[in-house]
Amino acid sequence: MIEEFFTWLMAQAPQLSFLENQYLAALFIVVMTAILAWLLLLIFSKYLEVFAAKTETDLDDMIFEKTKHPLFYLLLAGGLKLALRYLEVNGNLTLLMNTIMACVFVFVIARAVDVIIIIWGKVIAHKTSTKLDEVLLPLLHKFTKVIFVVVALMWTLSIWGIDITPYLAGVGISGIVLGLALQDSLKNVFGGVAMIIDGAIKVGDKIRLESGEVGEVIDVGLRSTKIRTYDNEELTVPNGYLADSRVQNYTKPNRKMRVWVAFGVEYGSDTKKVISILEKELVKMEGVLEKPAPSVSFLNMGDFALEFKAHLWVDNWKDAYSKKLEATQLIYDVLNKKKIGIPYPTQTLLVKKVK
Repeated sequence: MIEEFFTWLMAQAPQLSFLENQYLAALFIVVMTAILAWLLLLIFSKYLEVFAAKTETDLDDMIFEKTKHPLFYLLLAGGLKLALRYLEVNGNLTLLMNTIMACVFVFVIARAVDVIIIIWGKVIAHKTSTKLDEVLLPLLHKFTKVIFVVVALMWTLSIWGIDITPYLAGVGISGIVLGLALQDSLKNVFGGVAMIIDGAIKVGDKIRLESGEVGEVIDVGLRSTKIRTYDNEELTVPNGYLADSRVQNYTKPNRKMRVWVAFGVEYGSDTKKVISILEKELVKMEGVLEKPAPSVSFLNMGDFALEFKAHLWVDNWKDAYSKKLEATQLIYDVLNKKKIGIPYPTQTLLVKKVK
């Protein structure tokens, strides 16, 4: 595009006799390219201010701020390359200019990707209180830099006519070997990343593993997650296992939790009365939510008792165990006070007398 513009410009200005001199023409191209690049960046920055005011994110501002100088140099390098054509310079100097343009172009893309990673990191940080993002993001920055350096190097070799096929094959084989060697470690790392992105597990959550252990998450690391059980034991679970297994999270979708207490009364008791008096007493418990209100259900006529179950909700799962104990004591006291019998298992043995 730059070449067509200057060809048109020179055709429109035959009165500029100095353009007939190839050296002056080359200098004119370089100067005009610099001015054109500056004007384009100025216009684009003004347009971006208007556009950014309509967006809720500062991603566009950061990308432009990080890439405006490399873009200027990329346009300037294009002008220098065109100037060399007017000077009829070929060979290594042209290859050098092509190399510079390729490297600057890769650098522009790398800066844009770097900004996207920064914004993504901010989003991740809001979703988690773990240190995983602090470890993962620097590694991701370094990894992308290595990738872009390799791309720039391969592009440079291609420009200079060096066959890169053996190098690509070597990189591919090395990647396969490294991937096989680090298969389990990479699985754990990607498992941790997936959990953070999904928001499935974070520090402070109460979870139940597929194997049955229950505890509170105290740390989500790059390779593993640490869980403290209620026996004060610390479990270290690989992230890959958590990502592949069924994990019950008691804090999702919120920290509310239902508590239930099973009990029985003797046959002949007024079931409606049992339900009424217990619901009135359970709602008076401190720390029990009014909505949903506590409820008592008559479930079954068992072998030894009429079976009931009381349900109540607490605002935080950490209070569930203590409230279950408190509700159990309350139910026992109320039934005793109201003279409602609490049966215990009995057996009647019939002894047949043999003559």
